[in-house]
Amino acid sequence: MHSKRITFKFYMLLIVLAGMSLTFSACQSTGKKSTEEQKSAKAEKFIGLQLWSVRDDMGKDATATLKAVGEMGYKFVESAGYGDGKMYGMEPEAFKNLCESNGLKYLGAHTGQDVPTEEKWAETMAWWDTCIAAHKAAGVKWIVQPWMGSTGYESLEGLKKYCEYFNAVGEKCNAAGIRFGYHNHDKEFSTELEGKPVYDWMLELTDPAKVMFQLDLYWIVEGGKNALDYFDKYPGRFELWHIKDEKELGASGKMDFASVFAQREKAGCQYGVVEVERYDFEPLESCKKSIEYLKAQDYIDLYE
Repeated sequence: MHSKRITFKFYMLLIVLAGMSLTFSACQSTGKKSTEEQKSAKAEKFIGLQLWSVRDDMGKDATATLKAVGEMGYKFVESAGYGDGKMYGMEPEAFKNLCESNGLKYLGAHTGQDVPTEEKWAETMAWWDTCIAAHKAAGVKWIVQPWMGSTGYESLEGLKKYCEYFNAVGEKCNAAGIRFGYHNHDKEFSTELEGKPVYDWMLELTDPAKVMFQLDLYWIVEGGKNALDYFDKYPGRFELWHIKDEKELGASGKMDFASVFAQREKAGCQYGVVEVERYDFEPLESCKKSIEYLKAQDYIDLYE
């Protein structure tokens, strides 16, 4: 009888241990599955496209173009077609909905006005009020002015007028919950005023709370400067990047994107936007090749 009790307890112990083993295996499996799902989700890089890259296509058929952009794997767009309160001739909400129906978020825009004279100040600010309201209705996170007139390059006094103007526009954007920024070309680096590049003056004369910078990674190289030097000198000022090459990304062999991305946090970069301005293929094909290149690079750490 005593032997039977021992045997019974032994079998009960085996059953308990077997249950614990199954539970542990299930937990391991769940944990492994969760990790794999996280990796899978992380593999979907959050990269945007500046629609200037496909400007002719957008003019011909915006619906088909946005469908193609979404299918390529881009996750958001930055527009370049604002006028009279509309985006590409569409009401703000309609354009936002068109983007979202194609798996794209509408996060940013390129637009702007030249620095106004004192007589034109009120008129220009009224233009900005309409512009900002339209983009707020569409839910964008940023508006970037991608150019500056000759006034900003000819004298430090003229550049100061631009920077004061940008601070004023940035204040208006802030009030609407939108960030305002400036996008460079090469001239801001190759032109010096009183021994300092125009871009350096702009960084120093604008209020970081009101004006951020969208650094174009290709144009700074063309302007003869190194992005890493600017990250060291002006950390946190470059909230957006335009990821660009001479044509399709990675094709020229000129761009060292890896070293730039290694310093992304220091730069302050939150979003990366592809822009293709010149092409070896049809624009849509060039944009497709560009995002495929970025997806294949381990150093691209842009995620939603």
